[in-house]
Amino acid sequence: MIKPRQFLRALVALSAGVLSGFVSLTAFAAPPAGVLDDTHANVRAVIAAQQEVTADWMRQPEVLGTAVGLDAAGNVSLLVYVDQDAKNAGEVIRNLPRNHGGVAVQVALTDKFRAMAKPGGGGGGTSHTAKQSLPIQLGTSGGWSKDLANGYCCGGTLGSLVSIGGVQHILSNYHVFEADTVNGGNGTTAQTGDPVIQPGLIDVNCQVANAQTVATLVKKSSLPNSNVDCSIAKVVTGAVRTDGAILEIGPISAQTVSAAIGQGVKKSGRTTGLTRSSISGLNATISVQYDNECAGGVAFTKTFTGQIVVSNNGSRFLNSGDSGSLMVEDVATRPRAVGLLFAGSSSTAIANPIGQVLSFLGATMVGN
Repeated sequence: MIKPRQFLRALVALSAGVLSGFVSLTAFAAPPAGVLDDTHANVRAVIAAQQEVTADWMRQPEVLGTAVGLDAAGNVSLLVYVDQDAKNAGEVIRNLPRNHGGVAVQVALTDKFRAMAKPGGGGGGTSHTAKQSLPIQLGTSGGWSKDLANGYCCGGTLGSLVSIGGVQHILSNYHVFEADTVNGGNGTTAQTGDPVIQPGLIDVNCQVANAQTVATLVKKSSLPNSNVDCSIAKVVTGAVRTDGAILEIGPISAQTVSAAIGQGVKKSGRTTGLTRSSISGLNATISVQYDNECAGGVAFTKTFTGQIVVSNNGSRFLNSGDSGSLMVEDVATRPRAVGLLFAGSSSTAIANPIGQVLSFLGATMVGN
């Protein structure tokens, strides 16, 4: 018997897998030369088509987002993310056009995108969950010191070091540091000045006394109204390496780099440790659901635009607890930052472009 998911994948192959034949009729007759960033002519052409259809297609709850990516032949195409668990997914796929204005349309099945702040499995060879000697390296378990409610404790990753007005701050996600917005299960909400700890509560049996304060929260409230999921905490003097070294990556560059399709990237995070992947999509419009506190109710659903998509097969690149990890280019020494990871599914990871994050915060990367 064919299982529903197998049927959907067969339907995708029939409906969208033959799209390279349509591409040959367009301006994208062969895999394009040059760096496939958002300045490339073929990428810009697909972005134009994407802008025409995304709002309409995403009125269907089964459509979770769109992005600019590649088809199986390496041609630039319009990716449509469809919820593989939705009852009407098959019908939605059948009704999607095979191309729009000469631009190929490619279906990508995925489970729902979620903010990744809760715990998952263990890390790699270097522990990203252990309590470190001061000053700590980043890419480690950490979070808001009061992130405990409804019988659970939560946390994420202390991602990297940034400078604001000459003062060093730890960079992570809004939903790691300050997502507690209701008194709810713990009788409090996140406030400026609250301790940010290492490791996070999820790695010290929910006992804050077993962790150490390394910074204090500076509320920026990036969500729900901005296009980035970021937050910062002012470093406690002597608690964090001043060069901003990240576990298994080391010091990074003070410069940043724009994302490009096919670009190799890596990250160091609480749950999966040091992992590598490649960018599979640009200019993504993605819908992500957020809770109002640890294991709390739904606070809001946020649609982000202009995001970076990364391959995440089997959640091997990014998993729950890795939220807040800095994504950098995959080079051996002093890599440049590409994006701030914050959400994903079992097949796809999502990052805010680092330029958008730094602009929102008025910050610069700490590095050489």
